[in-house]
Amino acid sequence: MAAITKRKTKLHLQITNSDQATAHGGQVLVDALCRRAGLWTRLHDEPALEVRQRTGAGFFPVAIVAQFLFAFTSGGASLADAERMGKDRVLMDLLGLHKGADQSTLGEWLRAQSPESVRVLHRINADFVDWSSRQAKPARWLHAGQVETFFDDTEVEVQGHKFEGARINYDGNRALSWQTLWFGPWMLDGILDGAPDVSQHLGVLLDEHQHRWQGRANYFYADSGSSAGKFLNRIELGEFSRWSVSYNKWTDKLDRLAAELPESQWSALPPVDQPQEQYTWVKHQPGECAQVERFATVRWKNEGDLLWRYAYVACKAAEKDSPQAVFERHHLKGGKEQGFSDVLSGLDLHHPPCQDLIANQAFYALGMLAHNVLISLRVLDLPDEAQSWRLTTIIRHLLTVPVTVSTHARYTVAHICVPAGWMRWWRLFLDQWLPKRKAGRPVMEVVDSA
Repeated sequence: MAAITKRKTKLHLQITNSDQATAHGGQVLVDALCRRAGLWTRLHDEPALEVRQRTGAGFFPVAIVAQFLFAFTSGGASLADAERMGKDRVLMDLLGLHKGADQSTLGEWLRAQSPESVRVLHRINADFVDWSSRQAKPARWLHAGQVETFFDDTEVEVQGHKFEGARINYDGNRALSWQTLWFGPWMLDGILDGAPDVSQHLGVLLDEHQHRWQGRANYFYADSGSSAGKFLNRIELGEFSRWSVSYNKWTDKLDRLAAELPESQWSALPPVDQPQEQYTWVKHQPGECAQVERFATVRWKNEGDLLWRYAYVACKAAEKDSPQAVFERHHLKGGKEQGFSDVLSGLDLHHPPCQDLIANQAFYALGMLAHNVLISLRVLDLPDEAQSWRLTTIIRHLLTVPVTVSTHARYTVAHICVPAGWMRWWRLFLDQWLPKRKAGRPVMEVVDSA
């Protein structure tokens, strides 16, 4: 093999007009998936999202929402990014939009939303998750045949004192609380406000969506923020086959109970080449709990320790489950937390765009929907080797592909430039899911003409 080093390119550079090309050609995949799920029609027919006084002019809600979704799924993170995407003439033509709204129009639309319209966006998102889970292969989103649900909260820090609903968090910073409920890899629902308790909306979210896993084999995960007795009581009523919650806040009583257990109640020590941990069950009824709870318990000693260290997981386990199996299953919660982190970093949802709470709630509802569109594209259509892709990988390697436009006598052709290894996948997808234009003048659908 010849030696390889860095040299100056031999290519000649030439600048071309951007009116003939775009770097976001992969957005046709997003458009096709949303059309396939009936999302554009659903948005077009939803009167609660309409804020115009004169409906014969301006942007239909479906056009505004589509611009937000295309901005999110191309790596945009702000209203300015959405405006820049709207100025991409080739991309707008490619996606069936006559033009894009500027950031003032986008901001006005967000601020004009109401609690009812935000709830509508959340219902549309939940219905999209239902559709996606029905279309997906079970092996791609179920774990051991079980629906996995997950509740978590994150702090969205804001700068300044005028953000409506923001409060001082445990780090002394002003922040909004975003509490979310997950259904498999999808964000099923979320509430953004100034809730002082990190699990304040757990009951509301479970009440809203319990029917989606009721009667099915399922498993629920939560972290220690949901370990108070009142939250464990609500989880018990959630129709979960099994569940586990991290428990590390009120452990004094559990530590005493575990220390009093005889050696025979603990599992045998593993071989010396494995972590020296022992497991057992401890029963305890914490304050506010309506019933005695079972805690999977593990103990270990670090080098130099004289006393045992303990860790606990409150759980509803299967009859034959061991406490070690509960810990092993509960460790999968880390993957769920990584998925939440992927939303915040992949779509850059760390920064609310507006000072009005209702506008930020609408913005985050659209971000949640954009996340689910990308996840559904991966789960439904990408090959097995791409199922581990994160959001940024999907955006960079699948959706950010160049398109050039050529005009002929009676039609215009968009040439999508994809890597050679993906040619077959792209051809199969376009043949199956993109609408076929018949001879003659193209017929524009109402949902694409706003």
